[in-house]
Amino acid sequence: MSYTLPPLPYDFNALEPYIDAKTMEIHYTKHHQTYLDKFNKALEKYPELAGKPAEDIIKNINDLKIDEKDCLAIKNNGGGFINHNFFWQMMAPQKQIDGKLVDEINQSFGSIEDFKKQFTDAAVNRFGSGWVWLVRHNGGKLEICSTANQDSPLSLGHTPLIALDVWEHAYYLKYQNKRADYIEAWWNVLKLI
Repeated sequence: MSYTLPPLPYDFNALEPYIDAKTMEIHYTKHHQTYLDKFNKALEKYPELAGKPAEDIIKNINDLKIDEKDCLAIKNNGGGFINHNFFWQMMAPQKQIDGKLVDEINQSFGSIEDFKKQFTDAAVNRFGSGWVWLVRHNGGKLEICSTANQDSPLSLGHTPLIALDVWEHAYYLKYQNKRADYIEAWWNVLKLI
């Protein structure tokens, strides 16, 4: 059983002017699709994993009894697949404020503005390619963390709540090397806060 690319919850141009339609199209149809294709290919040797939720595979990646090279391919490409699935859901043309999450952020970080500053700092300072996350630990505590490449907080035992892709492919057409400008614009399409 192969995984499939879930449809975007909006049109490619829906997040304009903050995220341009061409970047959305390439990011979704080329980058995300490639992670999916390579994830499916890496899983072909492991029929025992068929039918399991992709998130569960990544969550338990360190416990899989498979070849090390295959494990790395599953981790990288499965992470790219699920990270992007989550990322698309974080954004929308209109806000859909999650009052409970806003309250938790205010409790954990002092204010939404303090949270945004800390999250932005983590995103701007992510060396190389990767992601910035708001996660919930098993104990319920909220934390901002950053992962390299396509690593997922799921494999660290965390539940992702907010995700920001800071790979250059997420912003280069519109923002070139100006990651900070992309991050500032992204806050306008983050639907939850």
